[in-house]
Amino acid sequence: MIHQTLIVLDFGSQYTQLIARALRELSVYSEIWPPDTPAGTIRARHPAGIILSGGPKSVSDQGAPKCDPALFQIGTPVLGICYGMQLMAASLGGRVAPAPQREYGHATVRVAAGEAGAALFTDVPAEIRVWASHGDFVAAPPEGFAVIATSANAPVAAMANSDRQLYALLFHPEVVHTERGLEILRNFAYGVCGCTGDWTMASFVEEATAKIRAQVGGGRVVCALSGGVDSTVAALLIHRAIGDQLTCIFVDNGVLRLDEAVQIRKRYERLRLPLIFVDRSALFLDRLAGATDPEQKRKIIGATFIEVFEQEAAKLGDVAFLAQGTLYPDVIESVSIVGQSALIKSHHNVGGLPERMRMKLVEPLRELFKDEVRAVGRKLGLDEEFVIRQPFPGPGLAVRILGEVTPARLDLLRRADAIVAQEVRRDGWYARLWQSFAVLLPVQSVGVMGDARTYEYTVAIRAVESRDGMTADWARLPHELLARISSRIVNEAKGINRVVYDISSKPPSTIEWE
Repeated sequence: MIHQTLIVLDFGSQYTQLIARALRELSVYSEIWPPDTPAGTIRARHPAGIILSGGPKSVSDQGAPKCDPALFQIGTPVLGICYGMQLMAASLGGRVAPAPQREYGHATVRVAAGEAGAALFTDVPAEIRVWASHGDFVAAPPEGFAVIATSANAPVAAMANSDRQLYALLFHPEVVHTERGLEILRNFAYGVCGCTGDWTMASFVEEATAKIRAQVGGGRVVCALSGGVDSTVAALLIHRAIGDQLTCIFVDNGVLRLDEAVQIRKRYERLRLPLIFVDRSALFLDRLAGATDPEQKRKIIGATFIEVFEQEAAKLGDVAFLAQGTLYPDVIESVSIVGQSALIKSHHNVGGLPERMRMKLVEPLRELFKDEVRAVGRKLGLDEEFVIRQPFPGPGLAVRILGEVTPARLDLLRRADAIVAQEVRRDGWYARLWQSFAVLLPVQSVGVMGDARTYEYTVAIRAVESRDGMTADWARLPHELLARISSRIVNEAKGINRVVYDISSKPPSTIEWE
């Protein structure tokens, strides 16, 4: 099926995929293309519209990414966002300069009255709080453009040339912190570009199935099952496409949560997927011994993970493909060049893959976010138990133990983490939270228990709310719940005498501590 398509040119913003994700939520198909794609190539695709993403550079920087200037002449509606707005202005004769007062975080934008911005701001209030992230601003818009919004620090917070169907915003409508951001994108996609919303998750399932069949052909695939929703949905989707050509492998890597391997095995028996269980916990823990650097731990686990899969796949005969439940947030944090975005951390199924790996990757969920994967899971008939399961990092508890991973520390963290999970579920918070877990800190402090001095470890509790994992805010858990968690950990996890609560958001922090 040929869908109405919006093309997003990626100038390096870590929010670029959020644009595509928001459009998919609006049932509009989108594709992310390199920023320097020739205008003729874009025209040949017949897109309904084009969006220029944000980015970390200044348009005046040497080597800053540029688009083909002819892009603005092909007659297709264009929306520039942040860097995309500055690039549009600079390309068409406007003036971009360093802002006297930079805007990062929340800002208030006032929408100007008039016809020029009506298409973009239909049903949007005259004043909205938005998410800004820029050090430059448009000092003067290009000829023919009207200023359609302003803010305290940006005299041109939005501009438009409605005759040429060119629009631009200095803020990020794709980020959940922007009020009415989805409506603004809807106005562009539907009102300006004429989209009708012909793309759904059902469409994705059908298209992904066809892509898997085309990629794999008659080859055999092994799928890395972790027990989480991502790998489970990936396995179900691949099994739907190629049936018995798929074999799933679950590896006990020694850094799982309390009783997790047993629980996962029972769950997958109900799904009737062809599955092999492998216990290599001793191998993983042996290789992690002495490692304290977070990146080193991730890469050790990633390399060992692939090695084990190659060994198990070899026992199956000729296996050409390795399937993984990689999601876009994994990719954007792991890859140092996506547009021009920055490396944040390696993921075991992205940045940690050894170059010698012989199998080719099948990653049907690579362009999706967690909530979209859950929607696909429901389309495939997955039990709600799987669908709502909180994310768990591939390196497991190894990145929730700061410092060296040892059997004793793992045992201590497992007990504390199980208490967090039990109490969060008991109070009905589990499905409301993106993630909730315990982190073992390499910090010991003095305490007193039973009139005796103790010198034991500290545990940090992390609980965040998020829509897609790209941004997150710390959860305002009830004090009674936190008190109960703390009391139980100190009393039941011998070796811990202090519990703290992490009230950091993402950004500036990440969700995981390592």
